[in-house]
Amino acid sequence: MSGPAPTLDASRCPLCRESNRCAMEVERETGRKQPPCWCMGADFSFGPELLAAVPEEKRGRACICARCAAMAAVQA
Repeated sequence: MSGPAPTLDASRCPLCRESNRCAMEVERETGRKQPPCWCMGADFSFGPELLAAVPEEKRGRACICARCAAMAAVQA
């Protein structure tokens, strides 16, 4: 018998679990308008492997943090 599904924390990177500092999530949580998030201008085309590493249940629901994105870009 499996337990309840873990709750998704969209403020955490789905890869390293550190804060992703996503402005869109901050705005959703606080209701206060935020400047565009860093991720809106980020280029993730360097590594489809990075996006594929996100667990399926978190895809499109939690942002990868800038640190994980930068590390993947260096490794590409």
